[in-house]
Amino acid sequence: MSTVTDELGARLKAYEGRAAAVAGTGKDPVNEPMIRHWCEAMGDTDPAYAGPDAVAPPTMLQAWTMGGLSGHSGRTGAYDELFDLLDEAGCTSVVATDCEQEYLRPLRPGDEITFDAVIESVSDRKTTKLGTGYFVTTRMDVRVGQDLVGTHRFRILKYAPARQQQKQKQKTKAKQEEKGARARRPRPVVNRDNAGFWEGVERHQLLIQRCTNCGTLRHPWLPGCNTCGGPDWDTVQASGDGTVYSYVVMHHPPFPAFTQSDHAADAAGPYAVGLIELAEGVRIVSNVVGVPYDKVRVGLPVRLEFRRYDDDGDDPLVLPVFRVQEDREGGVG
Repeated sequence: MSTVTDELGARLKAYEGRAAAVAGTGKDPVNEPMIRHWCEAMGDTDPAYAGPDAVAPPTMLQAWTMGGLSGHSGRTGAYDELFDLLDEAGCTSVVATDCEQEYLRPLRPGDEITFDAVIESVSDRKTTKLGTGYFVTTRMDVRVGQDLVGTHRFRILKYAPARQQQKQKQKTKAKQEEKGARARRPRPVVNRDNAGFWEGVERHQLLIQRCTNCGTLRHPWLPGCNTCGGPDWDTVQASGDGTVYSYVVMHHPPFPAFTQSDHAADAAGPYAVGLIELAEGVRIVSNVVGVPYDKVRVGLPVRLEFRRYDDDGDDPLVLPVFRVQEDREGGVG
């Protein structure tokens, strides 16, 4: 470790204990519509979250503190200053690593929350497969009135990308420029928890995790079962049949990696992204193809297919998408 790096670590450590937010207030009181949307999205049917005596799901704790695009007035500059120091040192990449929550009492509709946040710790310099950098942990204390109702710790790694990755990116970029290839699509983040899913996709198989203790199917892939907590699992292959459970239409400025579409090869969009309910009962987010975006509807039957992108390079990308089945009952209207 060089003297410069030691000096950086000392400067970063000086931010421990500094406030990141003071007297922040929730944009909205705890409310039934947000609870309902959360439960629908998560597929949580626990009766405790509905009715006149409803409470909010504990894992919504952070949701009530989010400031949206406009942010919060209680935010201090310390966190931004810390990030600026890391950026200047070359730690320009960031990945969220984990969070810890402690629940002291349930939140109920009508509760007005306030919160304070502090930069709790900055680690020593760490070297990971992603690169070398520092783990930064913030702690948020959530209150209703004077009562502490929960604590949320959030940890990120701010790092300088590994040299090997940088070299590979530079090599790939040089090849693309040399060949005049179109821009590559962003790659999914593959880790030890989801690697098996992406390996299946490469083989044109959509694999669903199944708890070997209670038999519950789950997606996205997780290290343990949400139903019984069991750590052991195997997989089942999805049949490929599904329906559009919900969808959004994406609009964005032209970007070369996304100009190719099902019905307008030179357009950047719009295109439909659906929450697909598979025949097996789990849901997956993916593109809905085969019809114009304005013809997509909730309830449409779809069928899994796999598409390859970036075939002109050394690293083609395979992704699962879902094609509307127009010839089936309930097809496009």
